[in-house]
Amino acid sequence: MNDWLEIRQGQAPLIVSLPHTGSEIPPAIEARLSSPWLGRKDADHWVHTLYAFALGLGATTVRTAISRTVIDVNRDPSGASLYPGQFTTELCPLLSFDGEPLYRAGQEPAAAEIEARRTAFFVPYHAALSAQLTRLRAQHARVVLYDAHSVRSRVPRLFAGELPLLNLGTYDGQSCDASLGRALEQVCDRSRLSWASNGRFKGGWTTRHYGRPARGVHALQMELACRGYLVEPELPSAANWPPSFDSARAAPLQAVLAECLHQCLAFATTPAWSEP
Repeated sequence: MNDWLEIRQGQAPLIVSLPHTGSEIPPAIEARLSSPWLGRKDADHWVHTLYAFALGLGATTVRTAISRTVIDVNRDPSGASLYPGQFTTELCPLLSFDGEPLYRAGQEPAAAEIEARRTAFFVPYHAALSAQLTRLRAQHARVVLYDAHSVRSRVPRLFAGELPLLNLGTYDGQSCDASLGRALEQVCDRSRLSWASNGRFKGGWTTRHYGRPARGVHALQMELACRGYLVEPELPSAANWPPSFDSARAAPLQAVLAECLHQCLAFATTPAWSEP
């Protein structure tokens, strides 16, 4: 049994995956890091709290408690870049989003260790996702896989300027039905929050791997700018990052996210579904 893997089963045709909210680092790995804080800096802090309401909608959630520094379960296991020509972290990252070395010199994981981590953490996570998709697909004609993420609003190494609050990714329309993508774009537009569709974030490996609209599985990614639910410091440090979850600040954003999930459910459960 993997105590780091949290699966909460619902009966609705919706899965919310939470691949980057974990902060656990095995002691033997943490001892080799530049700092424990740096090893947890780039987590999707509080995203599982932000989406806690999804359980009340009957959604299934799949979450790993393991830090993405140990292994990033949203990267191509072959090592191929998801965004050729742009900076992105590896299956077992060596640098933070800001380009800081995560490991002390000479302590980086070699190929054999990366494969061991893949077997120990990546494979069980995706086996769980696959099993839940199979379970729900046997009950429903359509299932939506919603991959939930967040990132700091300004990360110059990843993108220029300030990231929009809502960043929808459908792998340029390949990972879900076009009408579902348009419906979610309409939700974002009505919110009057800043948003982008298939901009810097088009969907990670999870979205691209599982999204098979012709087979009834529709996958998408929602990348959020952290300022929507916490007060971001100008420069993150061990003293100020991550900030506490700000429920009052998060409320307007959660209302938009709830509408997004309701649209996913309407799409999946209504045979004659049409865009709002």
